[in-house]
Amino acid sequence: MTTNLEDQLLALRQEGEQAIASADTLERLEELRISYLGKKGQLGALLRSMGQMSAEERPKIGAMANIVKESLQESLDKQRTALESAKIQAQLKAETLDVTMPGIYRPQGRIHPLNGIIDRALDIFVGLGYTVAEGPEMETDYYNFEALNTPPDHPARDMQDTFYLPDGNLLRTHTSSVQIRYMEKEEPPIRVVAPGRVYRRDNVDATHSAVFHQIELLAVDEGLTFTDLKGTVKVFLQSIFGDLPIRFRASYFPFTEPSAEVDLQWNGRWLEVMGCGMVDPNVLKSVGYDPEIYTGFAAGFGVERFAMVLHQIDDIRRLYASDLRFLHQF
Repeated sequence: MTTNLEDQLLALRQEGEQAIASADTLERLEELRISYLGKKGQLGALLRSMGQMSAEERPKIGAMANIVKESLQESLDKQRTALESAKIQAQLKAETLDVTMPGIYRPQGRIHPLNGIIDRALDIFVGLGYTVAEGPEMETDYYNFEALNTPPDHPARDMQDTFYLPDGNLLRTHTSSVQIRYMEKEEPPIRVVAPGRVYRRDNVDATHSAVFHQIELLAVDEGLTFTDLKGTVKVFLQSIFGDLPIRFRASYFPFTEPSAEVDLQWNGRWLEVMGCGMVDPNVLKSVGYDPEIYTGFAAGFGVERFAMVLHQIDDIRRLYASDLRFLHQF
């Protein structure tokens, strides 16, 4: 019986090693492992017959069975290593990048001219010590008009200029409302710049839009004068346009006194580019500042106006058309 079992073990070893060597996938290799060395595998089935052997025969067959088991396990490990290596090589070959192949064209993104102006302006003002602030585009009458010293009969309140909403609110006509909200929360001294969209009931044409962008600045401190305002405006405009002549003309805004329009000499002619003035004492009172102690100045400009001047754009509507032929120029 011993000889018969020895022959079966040798045959099992030979058969197993051949089958393992021919396995071409890791899945097939696992099936062979279970078939030969699993709890219910062929080797285990042969060893269960050892119970019928004499005590003298069992050590010899047990030692031989261990040799067969180790041999099959070694064959399994060797084939597994080979298959895993082949799998990795195949994956690397499939994922190899041919650097000589032409690349896939992906158009380069560009900054929209309006965003470019806003970014440049904010960089300048932040460099001057200003804080960027934002506020809601849907506003109340108080923040958009009343707190800014705009009387009820002022033309800016006319339905032709302002988008009023059914609930009594409105779409802000300027970003000055952000300044009021900021001053209500902060104590002087303050320096704040407020960018954002604003809305007017304008007929859309080459130079007007019902929706456009403004940037306004505000400074409040003890002892600020119109000279500080002029110096700030000059530094800003010359940072944007270069060292060009600038002039201030008397004007009127309900929330500043005195007020001025700012002109820039561009390509041989004067262009109006900004409005500005000293903050009206009534505006300071509306936010709880004492006008006997504090003074302030404010200024603002339309982003679209700057973009049209800087880039020589003939129609404001081009800025909103999303025409790639136009945007590729920037």
